[in-house]
Amino acid sequence: MLKKKNKKDRKKTHLPFRLNVLFFTVFLLFSILILRLGMVQIVYGDDYKREIERTDDKIINVNVPRGKMFDRHGKTIVDNRARNAITYTNRGASQEEMIQCAERLAKLIDVKSDKVRERDEKDYWIIRNPNRARAKITESEWEQFKQKKLDDEKIYQLQLERITKNELKELTKQDIEVLAIFRIFNSGYSLTPQIVKNENVTKKEFAEVSENLEYLPGVDTTTDWNRTYKNGATLKTVLGKVTNSDEGLPEERVNYYLSRGYNRNDRVGKSYLELQYEDVLHGQRAKVMNKTDKMGNVIETKQVSKGKRGKDLVLTIDMNLQQEVDKIIEKELWKLKRKPATDLLDRAFVVLMDPDTGEILAMSGKQITKDDKTGKMEMADFALGNITTAYNAGSAVKGATVLTGYDTGAIQPGTILYDTPLLIKGTPPKKSWKNMGNVNDLTAIKMSSNVYMFRTAIAIGKGIYTPHEPLNLDVKAFETIRDHFSQFGLGVRTGIDLPNEQIGFKGSDTKPGFLLDLVIGQFDMYTPMQMAQYVSTIANGGYRIQPHLVKEIRDPLEDSDKLGPISEEMDPKILNRIDMKTSWVKRVQEGFRQVMQSQGGTATSYFGSKSYKPAGKTGTAQAFYDGPERYKMLEPKEVMNVSLVSYAPFNDPEVAMAVIVPWAYTGNTGPSPNLDIGEKVFDKYFELQKKQQSID
Repeated sequence: MLKKKNKKDRKKTHLPFRLNVLFFTVFLLFSILILRLGMVQIVYGDDYKREIERTDDKIINVNVPRGKMFDRHGKTIVDNRARNAITYTNRGASQEEMIQCAERLAKLIDVKSDKVRERDEKDYWIIRNPNRARAKITESEWEQFKQKKLDDEKIYQLQLERITKNELKELTKQDIEVLAIFRIFNSGYSLTPQIVKNENVTKKEFAEVSENLEYLPGVDTTTDWNRTYKNGATLKTVLGKVTNSDEGLPEERVNYYLSRGYNRNDRVGKSYLELQYEDVLHGQRAKVMNKTDKMGNVIETKQVSKGKRGKDLVLTIDMNLQQEVDKIIEKELWKLKRKPATDLLDRAFVVLMDPDTGEILAMSGKQITKDDKTGKMEMADFALGNITTAYNAGSAVKGATVLTGYDTGAIQPGTILYDTPLLIKGTPPKKSWKNMGNVNDLTAIKMSSNVYMFRTAIAIGKGIYTPHEPLNLDVKAFETIRDHFSQFGLGVRTGIDLPNEQIGFKGSDTKPGFLLDLVIGQFDMYTPMQMAQYVSTIANGGYRIQPHLVKEIRDPLEDSDKLGPISEEMDPKILNRIDMKTSWVKRVQEGFRQVMQSQGGTATSYFGSKSYKPAGKTGTAQAFYDGPERYKMLEPKEVMNVSLVSYAPFNDPEVAMAVIVPWAYTGNTGPSPNLDIGEKVFDKYFELQKKQQSID
């Protein structure tokens, strides 16, 4: 009995001991926990509090209307038209929240679903049918996924591939509309407003969305703008285009714009004047600051700056004159198309320029095109062709040839050369339009002697002409002549304030006969704008002036019908002074005067009696057709290009003009649309000048 009692006592002794150890351990752990909590509260408390209260401030740039464009007299050319818009800003919403919002919005507005692709439908089907989508993956594939032999991307790709056409047909019309909206929601950038709809937003849609904004998180109603062109298609190719909200920043320049604070969906100029002056036209965007907590939720939004619409451009263009020139070209083109041998004719160009300032007064180009739907012929604006297309200009370049002859010593003022056909072995006779006998430099310009220019070129090339013998010339003469021509702007960029200006085309062959063609404008090709700069250089006494389309940059006014104060004025820019004597330039000026005002001049019958006393040079070039119908021909057809360069008045030029009508006719003889157009344009210019002076 005693033994049993001792055994029992020992068990009782062990039990309290174990409990004490357990209690002590619990006490120790609680002590450590309390100590740790104390350290968190006392030592790190402020840090954790700051972390909880941490917010991020993100500045968002909000678009403002672009600057407008006016003509030189303050007439609006490009404006902004306000329109209602519905936007969405992703403020950290989940995918499910965006879909719910899209479902509510789809009941209030009609949206186009034409941009919804099959891939979008499949993505949406997976979101709507997660279990069915999961079932499209086999147990074996899920096992491979667990073993990391397949990743998330591959699993998702397999699901997409296994969705059938019939399953996609389960999506209703309402589903597709929701998807169209969700697609826009999902394509936007965080905290950046995205256009959901800005075309044909009805008053009812705008009002209903506005009334339900509290149930549409991220959605807002606002005012957007659209570019409007007050004069229809007039000069539209030169004015340029602006991207829409879907296009946003052009991919090739996205880094450039992002580095300057643009949003990816900002609308920017994408061509010509809109692109060239983007930095001026885009304005100072309004800035909005979104304050977010550490979870990305927006807790406060406030406007940092109101923003200001873009500055306005005052162009050098006289829009009344521009429209009148357009009408003249259109009328003459349609009239010409009724004449024989004009089947390839489809375009004409006119540039009017102030020879002293480089201001472009009119820049007109028209092209006859076929409507793809109706098959009917229609007239399209092709003003851009004045800088993007080049042609053989013919004898209009002979002023540069004579001056090159003076400078190289090939001829001197008053040099007489005998005009008779040149008979070069292996080459068709090189001749003028008639045999002129002995002519000096002035008569050669007045009557457009090809042979005079040929003989000048032979002298530049250090050659000796012997009838019926080969002609050997120094090939460096090509470079010599082109270097001189470039001083006038021929074969080089004029520097006009537009992107994508072409420099023309230089023939690559160096056979002697092509040197002779070069000096009469039948080898290298020039743009109409280059021809305008060339004749302006002669008109103003030898200064090559940079042509420009923007006259002034103006600060915007709230009153959209008025011009604000001048921010910047474009001063004339002299690119170079031709390296030739002033007396030589005056000599060529006199030759140009005789072309239009002296008996025997090639343009006297059109301009001899004009009160504005013009000077200039006509041109006809044998060329090869290289237009839109070329693909139908085995070999390009021979055609005639006709041109005219001129300025007026002769003694104090205020306007210079270049006219080019490519592929005017086939055959050796034909109409003179260069002179018909040139005469009517100059007449209209001086008529409008008188009217404007009476207004001023």
